[in-house]
Amino acid sequence: MQFRDLKAQYAALKDEINAGIRGVIDSSAFILGKPVAELEAQLAAFAGRKYCVGVANGTDALQLSLMIWGVGPGDAVFTSDFTYFASAGAASILGAEPVLTDIDPETFNMDPEALERQIQRVLREERLQPKAVIPVDLFGQPADYDRILPIAEKYGLKVLEDGAQGFGGEIRGRKACSFGDLSITSFFPAKPLGCYGDGGAVFTDDEETDARLRSLRAQGKSPADKYDNREIGMNSRLDTIQAAILIPKLKAFKEHELEDVNRIAGLYTERLQGKAVTPKVLPGFRSSWAQYTVRLSDSAERDAVRERMKAKGIPAMVYYPRGLHQQEAYRRMELPDEWYPNTVEATKQVLSLPMHPYLTEDDVEQVCSCF
Repeated sequence: MQFRDLKAQYAALKDEINAGIRGVIDSSAFILGKPVAELEAQLAAFAGRKYCVGVANGTDALQLSLMIWGVGPGDAVFTSDFTYFASAGAASILGAEPVLTDIDPETFNMDPEALERQIQRVLREERLQPKAVIPVDLFGQPADYDRILPIAEKYGLKVLEDGAQGFGGEIRGRKACSFGDLSITSFFPAKPLGCYGDGGAVFTDDEETDARLRSLRAQGKSPADKYDNREIGMNSRLDTIQAAILIPKLKAFKEHELEDVNRIAGLYTERLQGKAVTPKVLPGFRSSWAQYTVRLSDSAERDAVRERMKAKGIPAMVYYPRGLHQQEAYRRMELPDEWYPNTVEATKQVLSLPMHPYLTEDDVEQVCSCF
């Protein structure tokens, strides 16, 4: 059994994907070819944004967004402690300091109360200038923007929605990647909408920001002359072949894959009641189920269950085994575990089960019986 079965998806979409790849090769327009613009328009329409800019990966999407706002040394960028490293690393690479916040233990997303405590701490210390918040839509469910956005507005902070895992999620019908001043997603193969390599996108409603992002992704070139570089940018363009692969995958994502993963999540939740703490989706929210993550009592039970499943050929993964404050790269910051009790507890309890749109009911039954 596959944790996320990309081969099954390819088998279902093989003809359209192959045709898209052949079209790019026949055109020889390998850099910023027509499929890139087509995909950008479709992604913007799906997310409910005016503009979408395809870039090389989700990490670059985060960094480019912070560059738009001039984030740099002396700035504080607030993000979740329980997530993939890129959410904080994008701030660090620009010389800013990530300020890590604890999570809501039920959703694994940023705890708004913890966010405000960290903002107030930074203001009291007067060492950093609060600049931006990067909430993460972890495991497919959007962060609690009803509470986070007013806090950001209160303190004059920009919001960069990290929708790398959340693309396709919703709050009361409003799509993920539409909540931040800027929003990003990733097309890493294991994401809800994944390509066959690396890829990412930035979403905005501002025409000037859209134009500047297109410049920055191409070394800061001017719109009229690629050898007239107006500012320091990056080489971060979405590959045309990846765009051609994503177009049929986005169609399937909209037509049935989102419904399928929510149906599968429902089957898991029904069968695992009383066996583990199953994921909580907030009222009015919808998840795109990048992961289906349960909680067990402690690391000993979690690891024992994982090993038993592995022995029976069923993969189960730990996302994440440590908080960002526990990463070697940030140990110099000397952030105490006491600031992150929910993160620390989650790292000892979480276990993610196979999740993708092509799981059958028999597959779910096999996973749950083994579990």
